[in-house]
Amino acid sequence: MKFIIDIIEDIREQINNQEAYTLTAGLLKEDPEDKNKLIYSGEAKLNTWHIDEIKKQLIFEIDGSDTQITIGEFIPPLLICDMDSMMFELKIDVNVAYQNMEVVGFGKNEVEKRYILFIKI
Repeated sequence: MKFIIDIIEDIREQINNQEAYTLTAGLLKEDPEDKNKLIYSGEAKLNTWHIDEIKKQLIFEIDGSDTQITIGEFIPPLLICDMDSMMFELKIDVNVAYQNMEVVGFGKNEVEKRYILFIKI
């Protein structure tokens, strides 16, 4: 389980808040031969995000549009959140079948300037 504070710190450490990076979801699946291993199964760009105060979650959405979330637009509003909000969970709504997916880790692709949020199915 990852929280807003985790992504803020990781983005600062991994990519130094470079504004041009875009956010993507990376899909991990269990290896059918070894349940302790995960297999990388692809990426999709994250299109929108919002904070749900009731569920105490920051929710990313993939809607298939051409919209991209950049670090430059994503990080500044988070930096002014109060400490309670910093502990909101990170979730991703991939599609109708896969909603409220838990973010399990972070990564980066320096060549394509992408910051990756990993989810597991």
